[in-house]
Amino acid sequence: VYRWVDDNGTESAEQRSKSTAGRWGSGQRTVDSPQTEMCAVEILNGLTTGVIVVAADGTMQRLNASAEVMLGISAARGQGQSFYTLFPDFTGLVELSQRALSERQSFGQELSIASPLRNGKVLDLAVRVTPLMDPDGRELLVFELIDATQRHQINRENALMTQHGASRRMITQLAHEIRNPLGGLRGAAQLLERQLPGEELREFTRIIIGEADRLATLMDSLLGPVGQLRKEIVNLHELLEHVAALVETEAGKGFVVQRDYDPSLPTMRLDRNRLIQALLNLARNALQATGVDGAVVFRTRALTNTVVGHERHRLVASIEIEDDGPGVPDDIADKIFYPLVSGRDKGTGLGLSLAQDLVSRHHGLVEYQSEPGQTVFVVRLPIVTGLDLPAATNGVEGG
Repeated sequence: VYRWVDDNGTESAEQRSKSTAGRWGSGQRTVDSPQTEMCAVEILNGLTTGVIVVAADGTMQRLNASAEVMLGISAARGQGQSFYTLFPDFTGLVELSQRALSERQSFGQELSIASPLRNGKVLDLAVRVTPLMDPDGRELLVFELIDATQRHQINRENALMTQHGASRRMITQLAHEIRNPLGGLRGAAQLLERQLPGEELREFTRIIIGEADRLATLMDSLLGPVGQLRKEIVNLHELLEHVAALVETEAGKGFVVQRDYDPSLPTMRLDRNRLIQALLNLARNALQATGVDGAVVFRTRALTNTVVGHERHRLVASIEIEDDGPGVPDDIADKIFYPLVSGRDKGTGLGLSLAQDLVSRHHGLVEYQSEPGQTVFVVRLPIVTGLDLPAATNGVEGG
């Protein structure tokens, strides 16, 4: 650790400014004590931001503890190695690094990498590249890595909540507009049926009545469940086993449901029937994606200090339903929770929309990640135990 001083032995304001901007002034070099250097290293390693120092030729000089965790490599192993060869995901920053060196300015860019921190899953990073010159006049680059995954997740959640609210308003208005004339259409067909002389002609009115009933049922599904939530203390794994039994019965012997349950999950206050319906819709969606010979994983985890929607909760239940199907088509990826949006020719597009609505009534959220061969729908529910229930409610809440 070096501190630059002027010829009088004091650090000038101009040099302090240049140092802050990532540039070193000219002057004499003084070496801080080993204790000061150790303190600086401890501060660097205490940062949640990953910091990597790279020479102009791409050789890694130093990285802090957070960068070690993000990249899955120790400082000792990384030092002296080619940064871009060791981490090909960062090759997209080569041009940005050259620009930072040539213009002597700091630049930022967002980047996604496969991170060992998340078992090879994508880690979204906000990366800032700052030029620096060490006391010996060598050009360096400082890479600051900030985990932007949580920020992106919050943005996705906000978009899902906005999408859900807009779709509910739109569908509610549309369903009411359709239901009213359907009643008149059905009544007129019944009156006409009584006036027709022959059975053959009455068959046509029965078709009209049947189709009117089918559309009325569809409108009821679009409007979703109404009334109050009837919450009770339930075991989440018991609900999942009930859903698994239903899906396995529908699919037949070739369909496999694997379990990966977290035994630390406590019992929760939920509307049993409505949550079963939400999970069953997601499981049936997985079955339809994989076919009767596919495999689905039911996974649960207890998350701490987690944001769901706009609120942070001390404890959250995460329920994952993962399938090995072809994935969500790109053309509907951003609209999958809208009613009447489906990737199947004969699909109604109501299952996921209804699941989102049922989960949102429990102050939770459904989101997903998809790629060919792996699609995971995640239900996150704030954990509310019996101890949190006010005595006056008797387990009944507004829907």
